Amino acid sequence: MKKIAVFPGSFDPFTNGHADIALRASMLFDEVIIGIGHNSKKKRYFPLDFMIRKIEETFQDNDRVKVEHYNELTASYAQKRGAQFLVRGLRNTTDFEYENSIAQANKHIYGNLETIFIITSPQYAHISSTIVREIHNYGQNINEFLPYDL
Repeated sequence: MKKIAVFPGSFDPFTNGHADIALRASMLFDEVIIGIGHNSKKKRYFPLDFMIRKIEETFQDNDRVKVEHYNELTASYAQKRGAQFLVRGLRNTTDFEYENSIAQANKHIYGNLETIFIITSPQYAHISSTIVREIHNYGQNINEFLPYDL
């Protein structure tokens, strides 16, 4: 059976930390779907089509990684895609507390879904999309935080 994982997030923007998690997940699973979910509580900073294109370019040489957009509960999306796993990156214990609650809810919705936590590599642990957006919003160059150039 093909092992399929969804790596969900808003990825606004997709950072070096996200790229690291997706790359490492691609070594564990047959297919990793980077699922850009719609969050009704957030307004996107970077356009969705732009981000999809940049992520696809980042993984153009890795046939195990795909990029898709979805607008439903993550567990429902994973089930429709035939995924047995969700991949989540953890930078710190605060991330774990938050992600653990979400993992339990996803398991309740789709009982065959296992959440796999991958610890962020130390060189990327300080990067968050929120901080990167704020730096960019004030006119600073953020390319050092991204696996692509803006």
